[in-house]
Order: sequence, then structure tokens, then C-alpha cells
Amino acid sequence: MDPDPREAILDFWFGASEPDFDELERRISLWFEAGPQVDAEIASRFGDIFEKARRGGLDVWKAAPRGRLALIVLLDQFSRNLHRGTAAAFASDAEALRLCLEGIELGLDNELTIVQRAFFYMPLQHAEIASAQEKSVQLFQALEAICPEAIRPHMHRFLVSARSHRNIVAKYGRFPHRNQVLGRKCSDAEEEFLSVGMVPFRSKN
Repeated sequence: MDPDPREAILDFWFGASEPDFDELERRISLWFEAGPQVDAEIASRFGDIFEKARRGGLDVWKAAPRGRLALIVLLDQFSRNLHRGTAAAFASDAEALRLCLEGIELGLDNELTIVQRAFFYMPLQHAEIASAQEKSVQLFQALEAICPEAIRPHMHRFLVSARSHRNIVAKYGRFPHRNQVLGRKCSDAEEEFLSVGMVPFRSKN
């Protein structure tokens, strides 16, 4: 593990600098299309630090913008790589959402880059809470409006994803594609939705 695990997490996830269009294309594969190889690398490099964060042992990080972002990435993103396809993938969502909302209230998100802010806000997209989903859409609309022109197509994709998440929670009150791993019974409407196979985002969610 690198001397400062916060920076190791952020460097792994975002790279060393604000990405251009081509770098964002490469990053999207890591963020949303990763498979077993990336999952294994995250487990090897960050599995222990994730467990410490999950137990509340890294709360000191949350005082600084980058430290809080590193916690959110651990609890909201790496949790899904480490526990893909299981209920444990979503077990840290509530804490990630709390860190996100509290950080916004403190203005810590404004100290981060555009792309970093997108992941600071991601717990809102993952929440099965209508108000969180509406806030997500508002924030991603704002990011698209202020982002550099070179990366606007990618930020628009984040906004499209936010709207898709919002619309599903508005209709069903939850994400039906999580029902199986969470042991929830699907309604008839959810069964129909899932049978069409049109979940508009990655199974990591």
C-alpha cells in the first residue's frame, strides 16, 4: 500500500490529473465496464482499507475534501467491485450517502474537480430514495453546465444515467434489478420491467 492510502485510492480511480476526452474514455471502462481482473486488483490493493472504512476506522478522513471523496469511493464504488453480485455490494450505501450529503452541506464538493464531484455525488444515484434521486439529477445538470467543453459528452452521460436512476425509483420505489440478491420479491410490474432486459445502466449498480 502506498504511504497515503487516500491518494492511492484517488490515483487509482481518477488518475493523476483532470482527464481529457480520451482519458475519460479509458476511465469509463474502469468505472463501469470492469470485470474480474479489476475486481481482483481492487481486492488486493484496497480490500483491507475498505474493511477498515466500513467499520468506521477511517472517519478522520472525512474532514478534508479529498479524504471524504476517498471514503465515498471506497464505500460506494469499491464495495461493488469487492462484493459484486451479492447483497454486501450495497451494504455501505447508507454511509456513503451520509458522507455525500454532509459533504455537500459543508461545501467540500466544491473543492474537487468536475469528474471527482461526479463520484462524490454518485451515492445519490445509488439511493432508493426519491428525494436523493431528484438531488442527483439537479447536481449532474449543474456539473454538465459548468464542465469544460472537451468533456461535456461524458458529463452528459452521467446526467443521462442520473435521470434513468431517478425515473426507475420514481416508478418502482426501488431498483428492481437488486431484488434477487437482496432477497426481495418482485411485483408483477417489476417482473415485466426485468423481463424486457432494459436496465439502462451497468449491473454494478
